[in-house]
Amino acid sequence: MERKKLVFGLDIGTRSIVGTAGYKDGDNFIIVSQHMKEHESRAMLDGQIHDIRKVGETILDVKNLLEQDIGQPLKEVCIAAAGRVLRTVTTNVELVFDNERPVTEEDVFELASMGIEKAYGEFKDESDLELAFYCVGYSVIRYYLNGFLMGNLEEHKAKTIGADLIATFLPEDVVDGLYRAVEIAGLEVANMTLEPIAAIGLAIPERFRLLNIALVDVGAGTSDISITKDGSIIAYGMIPMAGDALTEVIAHRCLVEFSEAEMIKRATGKSDSIEFTDIIGLPQTIKTSEVLEATFPVVNKMTGQIADKIRELNGDKPVSAVFVVGGGGKLPGFTNELADKLGIQRERVALRGKEVMDKIIFQDPSIEKDSLLVTPIGICLSYYEQSNNFIFVTFNGKRHKLYDNSHLAVVDVAMQVKFPNDKLFPRRGKELNYRVNGVARFLRGQMGEAAVITVNGQEADMNTPVRSNDVIVVKESTAGAPAHLEIGKLPECRESIQVTVNDQPITLPKFASVNGSLQSEFYDIKDGDDILFLPYYTVKQVVDFMDVILEPGTFLYVNNKRADMDTKVYDNFALIWSLEERYLSDVDEDARKAKEAALRAESFADLADDDGEMEKLSEKRREEEQREEEAKAAAEKAALPVDEEGNPIVEKPVDLTVKVNGEFVTLTGKTQYVYVNIFDYISFNLAEPRGKGIVTNLNGHTAQFNEPLHSGDVLDIYWSN
Repeated sequence: MERKKLVFGLDIGTRSIVGTAGYKDGDNFIIVSQHMKEHESRAMLDGQIHDIRKVGETILDVKNLLEQDIGQPLKEVCIAAAGRVLRTVTTNVELVFDNERPVTEEDVFELASMGIEKAYGEFKDESDLELAFYCVGYSVIRYYLNGFLMGNLEEHKAKTIGADLIATFLPEDVVDGLYRAVEIAGLEVANMTLEPIAAIGLAIPERFRLLNIALVDVGAGTSDISITKDGSIIAYGMIPMAGDALTEVIAHRCLVEFSEAEMIKRATGKSDSIEFTDIIGLPQTIKTSEVLEATFPVVNKMTGQIADKIRELNGDKPVSAVFVVGGGGKLPGFTNELADKLGIQRERVALRGKEVMDKIIFQDPSIEKDSLLVTPIGICLSYYEQSNNFIFVTFNGKRHKLYDNSHLAVVDVAMQVKFPNDKLFPRRGKELNYRVNGVARFLRGQMGEAAVITVNGQEADMNTPVRSNDVIVVKESTAGAPAHLEIGKLPECRESIQVTVNDQPITLPKFASVNGSLQSEFYDIKDGDDILFLPYYTVKQVVDFMDVILEPGTFLYVNNKRADMDTKVYDNFALIWSLEERYLSDVDEDARKAKEAALRAESFADLADDDGEMEKLSEKRREEEQREEEAKAAAEKAALPVDEEGNPIVEKPVDLTVKVNGEFVTLTGKTQYVYVNIFDYISFNLAEPRGKGIVTNLNGHTAQFNEPLHSGDVLDIYWSN
């Protein structure tokens, strides 16, 4: 059964290599065999392989010991990379939809892809290293739906979705070095993880990750740090100082070789004194208190750096608790110093060993469960949790080595090989931007086709799973057609101007002026066009529209006023052309008024010789006019508002602008105006009817002559048929 399959894990450390072989039985992990072998030379420094051949030979020795115990060959191995070479980038990404709609699985994939691309770009910008790096995975810290936290985005309606995520990167030479070392031992990598991830997987179960906890794995060359909060691992880090620094101090203090100093360090705290042999070959004894005194400066420095790094990773704040694993953290006083540096209770910083291994069962009862074994066992367990490893695939004709997180899909491969994200998804054609009557508008281009994807010659999509040696072909998506729009499709083009021509109603479609030039309804709008729908025709345009040829000498009238070919004709205007002059011009109107005044003068002259009657009549008329003026003044004064002392408040004349028959007219000299006042400002002869009756409209309704006028009113005055 798969669950009984033996898993082989290697913790390739700076000082030693620990091999573990075991299998899952329900919730328990049964360890069949475990062996440790130290490097015979400094083949590794600070968690990084320096001598691949020697490390490979040591791995082979550990493998042989395990095979002797279990009685079967080992071909695949799980490994982990040290935190020293790990690079992490935490970033935020947001995806905005055109309209609010349900979130799909594809949307979540696109969001993650955008986040990884952004993280990789930030990593390259911030890193001055010329090394090639692999993105070895990512984890989403939290999702956002329309700006609010959300656990799962799928199926929710949203206008925007976002995510905070942490991406991890490893140098290419580190990955290749680990792979080459295990190949020397005749092994293939079944799964690769990161040491901080392996340790935290065992030391801090998911049910504890809601708390703000730090895990510190004090190895030989590096101290790896992980931070959990709100159910997620939010940060990884490390300091380049760990157990070897303590061992070196002891070696100098006791004058012993490195391996002897390592023995002294491990024995410290188990008894009051420790016996050893110095490099001269003489037996020596040192008290535990002396070892602690000698190592205190290093412990003080190391815990200070760890505390600073924890605060840095945790937003400049200490965590609630710290779990310590690894051999270096077992030195007496280490956890107390770390607690003091963080400013938290000493009880909140503790070694994690036996406490987290209740489901770890050793077939060899002599093996002690302690913090040294957390990372080696975590590497084995990561096989079941993630089954991560590097695989080879062919993408668009090129072979790539990719980090597989056991959920690898086409979209993840495209991301890791840096295939442009926008060429996976349908793209819109160029949008069209223009203005109509001064207001900016735009039209989106058409959507193109999604990328055409095949895996091993079979039709696939972005979510199709990918396995080792798959052949993936992605034909990039296409952009849709650019936005296209004719003027005739604009709603304003359906509007019209209603005019009367020679007493016949005519409907005129509105003209469109584009960048100052008239265009037909079939004109294709260009990007940046400024479109103006004119509210008028010229007389010439009306004539041309009606396909009429006017004879020379034709008289033109607009709203009963002489006009020419350039006169503007607005909505509800009347246009007349005739070979005979039918209406008085402004000059003729002045002559008519002068003639009427002369006739009145002649009538008074006829009475001049009538025994002074004319003079009496004139005097009487003057008296009557004076009385009328006085009465009018008194009435106006009585109507005026008064102040507190009873004095009339005289209102000042105001100007009033209204629109009459399509043209603006300003009335002046009065404090208020009524409809009939407009006839003093327009050329409209009431004395000579030109129809059945006069039509007086005010803002669309029939008005009375004494109806008050207000600024902005629209008046229409014409003769009815």
